[in-house]
Amino acid sequence: MSWFESLILGLVQGLTEFLPVSSSAHLRLTAAFSGWEDPGAAFTAITQIGTETAVLIYFRKDIGRILSAWTRSLTDKRMRRDPDARMGWLVIVGSIPIGVLGVTLKDQIEGPFRDLRLTAAMLIGMGIVLGVADRLAARDESGGRHRAAKQRKDLDDLTVKDGLIYGICQAMALIPGVSRSGATISGGLFMGYRREAAARYSFLLAIPAVLASGAFELKDAADGGHVSWGPTAFATVVAFVTGYAVIAWFMKFISTRSFMPFVWYRIALGVVIIVLVGMGVLSPHAAESAG
Repeated sequence: MSWFESLILGLVQGLTEFLPVSSSAHLRLTAAFSGWEDPGAAFTAITQIGTETAVLIYFRKDIGRILSAWTRSLTDKRMRRDPDARMGWLVIVGSIPIGVLGVTLKDQIEGPFRDLRLTAAMLIGMGIVLGVADRLAARDESGGRHRAAKQRKDLDDLTVKDGLIYGICQAMALIPGVSRSGATISGGLFMGYRREAAARYSFLLAIPAVLASGAFELKDAADGGHVSWGPTAFATVVAFVTGYAVIAWFMKFISTRSFMPFVWYRIALGVVIIVLVGMGVLSPHAAESAG
């Protein structure tokens, strides 16, 4: 991997990680359109450490409170009723599905799941799901002609059941094209949570999964030596800087705007991929990475 490739892929990772458009799909597509080798699942997981570091800094006050309350709840039963302590436990609960499936499906994630035809199908399918969820939320928030607006849930209303459902939605993002934020936010909207609440929990829930995945791939890459360390580290730093700016913008965007621009973008991109693969312009399979 060249330094120029790492710069572009780092920018793509930072720009798309927190938007409901699938960063793994865009990394795969950027390489395919540019004629580069597929950066691979290991590169994706490692550069996500950069974007997740942006989450840690952006939500540092929230995370500090959650960690403090959760730690105290280990020895003080009364603290388990504290909203921040509960959030800590619910992030752990919600991380179980992706942890189990990530290990179980490792070979599929690095192989068959990276087929561009599957990526295109997931972009379109999850785009439609996000669109339906967004319209449902908009209807509840505005109310109809003959009814009052429906009060949507906040994170204080989060239950173990809801946390697990969020976790299952997050696990779907193991398939490129699904989008971690898109799947979890859609799940939250369907369960009746506010847009901001769904997005906030989506970002917090991703922290253990992404950091664990990145650490696992770092160890695996160190043993196997199949990662270009300099360019990958550079891409991770670029992803961090870009990702931080995107988080700040996205949290303001969703407070007043619809997700529909992302829905139409996903569907259009998926259709373009299907057409290009069908015409033979793009190969559906990833080129072997030289590392």
